[in-house]
Amino acid sequence: MRLSEDWRAGERRWRVVGAGSAGAGRPGASRTFDARSGARYARAMRAAADGLLSSLLTEIRACRLCEPSLPLGARPVLVADPRASILLAGQAPGTKVHASGVPWDDASGRRLREWLSVTPAEFYDASRFAIVPMGFCYPGRGASGDLPPRPECRETWHPRLFPLLPGLRVRLLIGHYAQSWHLGDQARSTLTETVAAWRDHGPDTFPLPHPSPRNQRWFIKNPWFSAELIPELRKAVRAAM
Repeated sequence: MRLSEDWRAGERRWRVVGAGSAGAGRPGASRTFDARSGARYARAMRAAADGLLSSLLTEIRACRLCEPSLPLGARPVLVADPRASILLAGQAPGTKVHASGVPWDDASGRRLREWLSVTPAEFYDASRFAIVPMGFCYPGRGASGDLPPRPECRETWHPRLFPLLPGLRVRLLIGHYAQSWHLGDQARSTLTETVAAWRDHGPDTFPLPHPSPRNQRWFIKNPWFSAELIPELRKAVRAAM
């Protein structure tokens, strides 16, 4: 169920699309409201969404689905608010974020905020940024870095979470795993190819490399990233804020 705006005979009106019994009595039906009634209904819908999201976040933070496979135990880290207009979809927390419980609370986060040209206060404003990684817990260490995010989050929680974030206008997809899930068939075979094709995804979706200091060689080899993508990224983020 969602609200859409109509302009009819110079009057602002609202329509409930896909309403069931609460709408016009059957699935897929619609109801039309005048501006005042529509505004009241919109407030009620937002309040209901707030309640659903709050309950879901409580479930997520209590999740222990893959804890036996996590070397430091489960500590889901994410930020979600129905007012958020910008999605930050990364890989999974590292050890420092696991310890603090604050997403992007490390050198990578500092570089990311520099890319976006935002202050820490703006970055951690939940009404602006939703921070929803592919895995909510630190997955452990592998031979060449952190292990991939566990699949349980994207299978169990993501399909329930994203419908409760209706205000998202800009998506920042950080790393191969986030790009593969969010872009699907539009993701290229390598991260570099996907990021290089950033213009193909429209003005509201930006595939990005991980801002880790360990990726310094990548940034040197791909100067177009700072020269071309970053300025457009900053404009899109500032407009969405």
